[in-house]
Amino acid sequence: MWLKPEEVLLKNALKLWLMERSNDYFVLQRRRGYGEEGGGGLTGLLVGTLDSVLDSTAKVAPFRILHQTPDSQVYLSIACGANREEIMKHWDWLEQNIVKTLPVFDSNEDITNFVQGKIRGLIAEEGKHSFAKEDDPEKFREALLKFEKCFGLPEQEKLVTYYSCSYWKGRVPCQGWLYLSTNFLSFYSFLLGSEIKLIISWDAVSKLEKISNVILTESIHVCSQGESHYFSMFLHIDQTYLLMEQLANYAIKRLFDKETFDDDPVLDDPLQITKRGLEDRAHSEQFNAFFRLPKEETLKEVHECSLWVPFSRFNAHGKMCISENYICFTSQDGNLCNVIIPFREVPISSDSSDPSDNIKERYLTCQRECSKTLNTEALMTVFHPQNLETLNSKMLKEKMKEQSWNILFAECGRGVSMFRTKRSRDLVIRGIPETLRGELWMLFSGAVNDMAVNPGYYAEVVEQSVGTCNLATEEIERDLRRSLPEHPAFQSDTGISALRRVLTAYAYRNPKIGYCQAMNILTSVLLLYAKEEEAFWLLVAVCERMLPDYFNHRIIGALVDQAVFEELIRDHLPQLTEHITDMTFFSSVSLSWFLTLFISVLPIESAVNVVDCFFYDGIKAILQLGLAILDYNLDKLLACKDDAEAVTALNRFFDSVTNKDSPLPSTLQQGSNVSDEKSSHIRVDITDLIRESNEKYGSIHCEDIHSMRCRSRLYVIQTLEETTKQNVLRVVSQDVKLSLHELDELYVIFKKELFFSYYWCLSYPVLKHHDPSLPYLEQYQIDCQQFRVLYHFLSPWAHSENRDSLALWTFRLLDENSDCLINFKEFSSAIDIMYNGSFTEKLKLLFKLHIPPAYTEVKFKDPSKGDELSEEELLYFSQLHVSKPAHEKEAGSVKSSPEKGKGKVDIQAYISQWQDELFKKEDNIKDLPRMNQSQFIQFSKTLYNLFHGDPEEESLYQAIAVVTSLLLRMEEVGRKLHSPTSSAKGLSGTVCASGGPSEGKTESSLDKDPSLLKEEPQWSFAFEQILASLLNEPALVRFFEKPIDVKAKLENAKTSQLCSRTKM
Repeated sequence: MWLKPEEVLLKNALKLWLMERSNDYFVLQRRRGYGEEGGGGLTGLLVGTLDSVLDSTAKVAPFRILHQTPDSQVYLSIACGANREEIMKHWDWLEQNIVKTLPVFDSNEDITNFVQGKIRGLIAEEGKHSFAKEDDPEKFREALLKFEKCFGLPEQEKLVTYYSCSYWKGRVPCQGWLYLSTNFLSFYSFLLGSEIKLIISWDAVSKLEKISNVILTESIHVCSQGESHYFSMFLHIDQTYLLMEQLANYAIKRLFDKETFDDDPVLDDPLQITKRGLEDRAHSEQFNAFFRLPKEETLKEVHECSLWVPFSRFNAHGKMCISENYICFTSQDGNLCNVIIPFREVPISSDSSDPSDNIKERYLTCQRECSKTLNTEALMTVFHPQNLETLNSKMLKEKMKEQSWNILFAECGRGVSMFRTKRSRDLVIRGIPETLRGELWMLFSGAVNDMAVNPGYYAEVVEQSVGTCNLATEEIERDLRRSLPEHPAFQSDTGISALRRVLTAYAYRNPKIGYCQAMNILTSVLLLYAKEEEAFWLLVAVCERMLPDYFNHRIIGALVDQAVFEELIRDHLPQLTEHITDMTFFSSVSLSWFLTLFISVLPIESAVNVVDCFFYDGIKAILQLGLAILDYNLDKLLACKDDAEAVTALNRFFDSVTNKDSPLPSTLQQGSNVSDEKSSHIRVDITDLIRESNEKYGSIHCEDIHSMRCRSRLYVIQTLEETTKQNVLRVVSQDVKLSLHELDELYVIFKKELFFSYYWCLSYPVLKHHDPSLPYLEQYQIDCQQFRVLYHFLSPWAHSENRDSLALWTFRLLDENSDCLINFKEFSSAIDIMYNGSFTEKLKLLFKLHIPPAYTEVKFKDPSKGDELSEEELLYFSQLHVSKPAHEKEAGSVKSSPEKGKGKVDIQAYISQWQDELFKKEDNIKDLPRMNQSQFIQFSKTLYNLFHGDPEEESLYQAIAVVTSLLLRMEEVGRKLHSPTSSAKGLSGTVCASGGPSEGKTESSLDKDPSLLKEEPQWSFAFEQILASLLNEPALVRFFEKPIDVKAKLENAKTSQLCSRTKM
């Protein structure tokens, strides 16, 4: 690798470097200890230790080239190499292109300047694409060289950044270098002859946290596959931790969580990830979350500034954040003053051709067109209009609230660009007035921005989704009448139709979520206070930004926030966790709190106040309220003897929560309908409860919640993956002889191979089949190429010369539904027979591999490669004879997996599939088809190949020759009844040559004269004939019944999976 020319004092370097080559202008040196027997003794060990600790690859690369100028002790380092071949390429290039030119210069200074210019030009050309985005390209190139040298990972593995740190082995720190790349966390240390090399894949990380203890003031704890690793550093620990957190979460999303709404361009091409890109992305995500902006916004600039606040007459000091479409300001306090200014609302010119006018015109046109079918008023204004003539105390309080907001609007402005201050927060805590609720929900959630930039979108989606029929629409129809059934708005067609349109439109917009239970409850409340189109955009804001990943098949977002909630309970209510040690109680109780924002547990008139706070503060409001509820009921919960008693106590509390200021009539208020006899609790006002939650737990910051969410996400997804694995193992273990531990190891290897295929091949289609909503067995499936790799690692028959053909035929045998994919159950069934099968079972497997549908004649395109199949050949042969007509293929795919169709889950299809599998277990050997002569010859060749290298090789060859001769004689006797002449003897002599393949007769005779097979009448063998003949040969029986060290095979496969892909 070419290096930026730097001065080297050769006098001090002679003890560490040895001269290899030199000429008048350049010197090639080798690092002392490298390539020497014994590592160069004590000097070599010291040099190796220096190389591991010091921060310069020029010092650690084993070879380097220096440019020398006569009569000077100062040399310039211009190149380094990890091996002799690499450095010799550079040396040869210098001799051919530079050395011949240098004598024409008059002075040494001109020579040095020319060499420096040439080298810098080479570096600029070489790093034009690779290192342009790095802060220090030269230093990064050096680190990249060391990373490749130490770990030998494929070139596609993108190094993101690196840090100097200590890795703790017990209480002993090992100083070295931490490398963070797209798929791995790697550490390397070399101290006094002791080398430590650690590689952890991000998808295996289940826990990532910063900790402090007596020995370490602060360190990073990484837990992977049950093992804990600790890293500490003097500098950049926060930056390191954030980058590790991002990389781990991206790997988890990319490989495990395919249910996210939008395709993330970063996840689509992880090889483009850079340190700066990750930092910019983190800032943008924080910016969008804080100001509730669309996910597409990217933070461009941040400036410290002061904002003049006219109503308070002072300058608020803070930061101005600029993106493509917004200018935002937040004060240092955070709560003091926040402002969002969309560029669309900033008048640029008075020209009537302003594009914003076109947007407004289009919006108004769409409004007029869709007003005939869509509700343009909130349902509450239709079903509960405020009557000014009958003002009571509650209505007067409501009017006072409205007046307070109007005063705020007069001072701070109204709409998106209003000043958001502590006063606005206080007013939200008191409860937003009924008439302003829809408007302010839109404002605080950021949904107003989505609707403004997508005029007419909702009307279009409604029109496109009308009449669609799928699983989501069926579930929506089922739940429509269960959504706030006590409210008159949803006892009429007006409310039901609006709810149907909003839910169906969202399912059409976002098919990956479609419809999830709890969405109907939330949407029905949104429709009460917001217009229909506004309710749709509020639902979009909740599902896609404010509660990410809540409403999907695995409700990962809700599980993550439950884990955050449990962590907060441990921090703020330790006495409760001491009494209720099983934290799953809090998870089961709080799930509906998070999914429905307390709407399902609180009376509607109180729940809407919670929704007010949620749209203003986000998930923080729900977490704070949850803590306040547990704190309020602390004494009752501590007195409970079991979970059921605790649940009852909480339910009684929720029944006692009221909203004394609610203007709703008593007929609509759920809290007022609870009889005093039913509830022994003292009435609790929701406003007091919310105010108390802010006072006690207002110190919880959004940044802390974000960090806890990232930390918990790893744990939640890995727990779900572990559950999937345990369910798969439970099903598979019933059908195989492998132990549970062996199956566990095999599953890890199976899944890892799938991921390895995806690490460095972005276009790989296999993970597109990963759907967590499918049955456990169908979630991970491998193709033929991946199966071949695993076959080579695991099969006891992988030493055979035709192992690629055997792998192909085995895959075709297992792929019963012809979709070119096999699951773990199918994979483990074949491996189990090879490891633990009886003589008959192993022979039956080999027999099936040589008859259709598994067997297909393999013709190699490139004979020079022997029996090795290329990826293209493997793909072609695996798909051979599996193509079907379109209608049959579609029907077959639905039949093979009842959940793969878009319609309902077909229970009858599952029962039928289950019965088929039961019958397969009773597979009778008499039902196996006969093997014809070409298949039998290939079967014989396979046996010969399997025996190669065995200690009893000669006796095995003799035994198989005897068996084939016997079988052919039996067939000849049988055919004499039908044919007076037969030349089976000739063929017998060909196949049964006593010398076996070592004499080359079997293959050569058949290959030289293939007409033998065509001219002679066809003969065939039944499985019983072959089995009976082979059982007569003890050597053959011993070979197939020889025990296999399964543990050693699995361990070797685990270590070989990564090693086979590295350059080490």
